[in-house]
Amino acid sequence: MKNLCWLFLSLFWFGVFLIIRFAEGQNQEGFISLDCGLPLNEPPYIESETGIQFSSDENFIQSGKTGRIPKNLESDNLKQYATLRYFPDGIRNCYDLRVEEGRNYLIRATFFYGNFDGLNVSPEFDMHIGPNKWTTIDLQIVPDGTVKEIIHIPRSNSLQICLVKTGATIPMISALELRPLANDTYIAKSGSLKYYFRMYLSNATVLLRYPKDVYDRSWVPYIQPEWTQISTTSNVSNKNHYDPPQVALKMAATPTSLDVPLTMVWRLENPDDQIYLYMHFSEIQVLKANDTREFDIILNGETINTRGVTPKYLEIMTWLTTNPRQCNGGICRMQLTKTQKSTLPPLLNAFEVYSVLQLPQSQTNEIEVVAIKNIRTTYGLSRISWQGDPCVPKQFLWDGLNCNITDISAPPTIISLNLSSSGLSGTIVSDFQNLTHLESLDLSNNSLSGIVPEFLATMKSLLVINLSGNKLSGAIPQALRDREREGLKLNVLGNKELCLSSTCIDKPKKKVAVKVVAPVASIAAIVVVILLFVFKKKMSSRNKPEPWIKTKKKRFTYSEVMEMTKNLQRPLGEGGFGVVYHGDLNGSEQVAVKLLSQTSAQGYKEFKAEENTVALF
Repeated sequence: MKNLCWLFLSLFWFGVFLIIRFAEGQNQEGFISLDCGLPLNEPPYIESETGIQFSSDENFIQSGKTGRIPKNLESDNLKQYATLRYFPDGIRNCYDLRVEEGRNYLIRATFFYGNFDGLNVSPEFDMHIGPNKWTTIDLQIVPDGTVKEIIHIPRSNSLQICLVKTGATIPMISALELRPLANDTYIAKSGSLKYYFRMYLSNATVLLRYPKDVYDRSWVPYIQPEWTQISTTSNVSNKNHYDPPQVALKMAATPTSLDVPLTMVWRLENPDDQIYLYMHFSEIQVLKANDTREFDIILNGETINTRGVTPKYLEIMTWLTTNPRQCNGGICRMQLTKTQKSTLPPLLNAFEVYSVLQLPQSQTNEIEVVAIKNIRTTYGLSRISWQGDPCVPKQFLWDGLNCNITDISAPPTIISLNLSSSGLSGTIVSDFQNLTHLESLDLSNNSLSGIVPEFLATMKSLLVINLSGNKLSGAIPQALRDREREGLKLNVLGNKELCLSSTCIDKPKKKVAVKVVAPVASIAAIVVVILLFVFKKKMSSRNKPEPWIKTKKKRFTYSEVMEMTKNLQRPLGEGGFGVVYHGDLNGSEQVAVKLLSQTSAQGYKEFKAEENTVALF
């Protein structure tokens, strides 16, 4: 009976444990946790130490290959570090993540090489956030792996994290995680906040993460020999939007000697770095009636608090720098020094330091980025360069695009798109019209079908449209023909089902056979007779004040030529330059239209010379 009670009790507590872990899993709203290299056919899993659900990165990146560290190393690492994704192809390979614009995010990337490829060559490469460099990953310096963190506010609903090849070694990544933070926390005057360190003052050996930290920040324990650790078993209120782990606030460090300041010294990676400090305090000792704890915060000899700091009993108080600070020579010396009226030494529960990372290059116009991504998806384009920002940095400009980049503070715009011979099929989708700064569009030599969309005429920046060599049908919209008369260059050659005349109607016309009476030789003779007739007329009217006939050259658009020849319906003959077609101008004048053939033995100059000669008559 006793054993049975123990069994029921064990099952009860196991059930409680499962409910708690389930609740924690449900509270991961907004978390993105990618196990890089995990096969897509493997289901998401719960990581055992944090209870966080990880899933494959396959749907967030279009390139790369998967690898796995040796079996003997897997047991020493978290499950998400067992697999990885590496990038032997291309220079820039990017994750594309859906985020909330204007929301503060903690972004964490983990890299563990583990000699997965057997080459024993630790890679070195850069990592970009959007179009700006974030950091350099050098696994030769840290062979046991490294973790990079940044607190960043995305400027759009799409965030790109890119690995950039900078030498002979191949970039790789083990895990990528995003954690949304409270919007009124970790605010920098400019730029983003690059993690420098985050600690709680304790002689413990446990790294604190989720679920103890609701934002899944990593807190490292830290203590110095000249400090004394104090602690409490009472609960400490940790709710002030920064919400550090309650475990961290239950412990603190104070100087062992009353009159000695609590001192911390650290060296910055770059001497010119600007930093932000975040200190979390809570009084965890019951003070006697005549006891007081008050202290100042001194950075490199300068008092940076405006009044003495007095922690509240069992309540969190976060003190932070609202403006970035610099440390002379890159060496920072922070001291907590008790004030004259204080009877107790200073204390510190937890401490965070971040350096400022400026991200000066603006992203490409967001509307245009969405449009070009939709075009990529619609037509199944898989160009390896089509990752990350389409326009910047310039060395990673997408193939087939040209952009207007005026200033790093202004969003670049797409002004040219060349998708010629790209295997496109289907209709011309409406996403093209959202490329509002486009000047040139080349969709030639594909298998596009359907009508020529009228929205092309509303794209006021467009100067050149090449739709030749497709399977388009129907009539050219009148608005587009009007734009052509205004100077738009439109090429629609090679679309057999496309009607180029303004007389196009939905129902097919009955074909009328046209009988050519005169052979080519006779036409040449008629031309000679006409020329002789014109010459005699000129001679007889030489003394008249005005010439008998006044001629000048006139330019016609391609569509107008197609209209006057009824889509090149009636060939008259063929010469050295190409075929001559019969045409009707305004229903009153008959004309002959000569087209220069691409296979002509004579060149454009000779064709132009003949045109000028004919224009004299």
